[in-house]
Amino acid sequence: MDRVIRTPGRRWAGALAAAVIASVLSLTGLAGQAQAADVNNVKNGGFESGLSNWTCSAGSGATVSSPVHGGSAALKGTPAGQDYAQCSQSVAVKPNSTYTLSAWVQGSYTYLGASGTGTTDVSTWTPNTTWTQLSTTFTTGASTTSVTVWTHGWYGQPAYFADDFSVFGPDGGGGGDPAPTVPATPAGLAVSSTTSSSVSLAWNTVSGATGYNVYQGGSKVQSVTGTSATVSGLSASTSYSFQVSATNSAGESAKSSAVTGTTTASGGGGGGTVPAHAVTGYWQNFNNGATVQKLSAVQSQYDIIAVAFADATSTPGAVSFTLDSAGLGGYTVDQFKADIKAKQAAGKKVIISIGGQNGTISVNDSASATNFANSVYSLMQTYGFDGVDIDLENGLNATYMSQALRSLSGKAGSSLVITMAPQTIDMQSTSNAYFQTALNIKDILTVVNMQYYNSGSMLGCDGKVYSQGSVDFLTALACIQLQGGLDASQVGLGLPASTSGAGSGYVSPTIVNNALDCLTKLTNCGSFKPAKAYPGLRGAMTWSTNWDASAGNAWSNAVGPHVHAL
Repeated sequence: MDRVIRTPGRRWAGALAAAVIASVLSLTGLAGQAQAADVNNVKNGGFESGLSNWTCSAGSGATVSSPVHGGSAALKGTPAGQDYAQCSQSVAVKPNSTYTLSAWVQGSYTYLGASGTGTTDVSTWTPNTTWTQLSTTFTTGASTTSVTVWTHGWYGQPAYFADDFSVFGPDGGGGGDPAPTVPATPAGLAVSSTTSSSVSLAWNTVSGATGYNVYQGGSKVQSVTGTSATVSGLSASTSYSFQVSATNSAGESAKSSAVTGTTTASGGGGGGTVPAHAVTGYWQNFNNGATVQKLSAVQSQYDIIAVAFADATSTPGAVSFTLDSAGLGGYTVDQFKADIKAKQAAGKKVIISIGGQNGTISVNDSASATNFANSVYSLMQTYGFDGVDIDLENGLNATYMSQALRSLSGKAGSSLVITMAPQTIDMQSTSNAYFQTALNIKDILTVVNMQYYNSGSMLGCDGKVYSQGSVDFLTALACIQLQGGLDASQVGLGLPASTSGAGSGYVSPTIVNNALDCLTKLTNCGSFKPAKAYPGLRGAMTWSTNWDASAGNAWSNAVGPHVHAL
């Protein structure tokens, strides 16, 4: 969400990266398992010897000790100006041979590819900000004896990280890293925390492991890349047995010794009581040219009003809120609190939104998670907010944000309303941190209102690429969430209220309503039609009630009644 009007350039990298999707669709998923005689032809693929054997453009590469995927080092590439931090290595190969190129990466728009293959050069990419394995295959030409494998980030994006490169295939004669061995069994498994519906686990790092499997009662329930996990969806006051194993490309270790985690008694959670079909609107605590409103003036069609925004403090993870009385025409705190109570008396929910385009709140460890929960709960007590909206557009840590929200739920109880407003790129895969967070707190989550604007083209659940501004863009991307584990009641469509509310992606209320009909009734669809209807879909969201008012309430007058009639 914006404190100021977004510009199209806010998401130019997403648009450009999405344009690459169509060209790499045929490549992803092709990587097969290496044959028994195959070797890893990459040298120093884990960067344990610094940048030896690697060349990075404009001095953009360095090795770091954290974060790493395996071993004790990883590559960090930092784009700057017109340089996107490409690091490459020339790898010896055999002619007329097929190779599997693989690496573990994390960061906004991280790419992996091979050039000089003598046939078709290949590339693939990911937007994930957690460790993700990229993999593709290539075949060498009749006279090809070396190829260049490379990775890079993208212009204007933060640093990326890469680790554990491999080019498995026939021995090219140039030497390479030895094949991995099966990792040791994890030690130190312990229960770190529990709620009425989840158990959090932690264990020691295993050298050479690239991932870990979590077992509940002998059955695998999760695969993670870090040394912690939260198993949710459990019954209250119940004991469960857990084990973990370590994995890499060589195989899986034996399971660890079992530990027992016992969930607490019922209490907290529930996602709050809101209408089955609800409309969410963001109310601006600032003046950016849209109609200035007091909370009392927010249109009656809005069921959930998200106050934008809380502010970061000097305490990691903690937030505060200051009413912009001067910018809002002398609106006082007492009037604001009274208006919250009046809205609640009318059956509305008023929540505090955390983040926005300029939000810099970071919850990345247990201490900051505690600070977040305590400070948000304090705001709820001070102003009477019903809950919290997570609109962090600069990334989040799924483990600790989940921990923070569960802690808040424990304090606030079952009436707590939790909403989220991720960008489209954040919900392309369940491996993304935003999607992981939503699934981690599914039992206490109210609704995810993804922002279907300021976005480049994105993949739909059918694997096709869709451009923003159409019914298909809304329905095919919502389908990812619906098929990815969220309940229909936890999915909403987020759109700008007018052309002034976003840099791009505005669609008429008619298109919003058509998309709602398509998802709930399989009517008024475009070329994409879901495999089934989702009549329980929660509804829609807009940025903002102020821009809606500036446009004569055209959005809420059209979309509001339609949502409530679903």
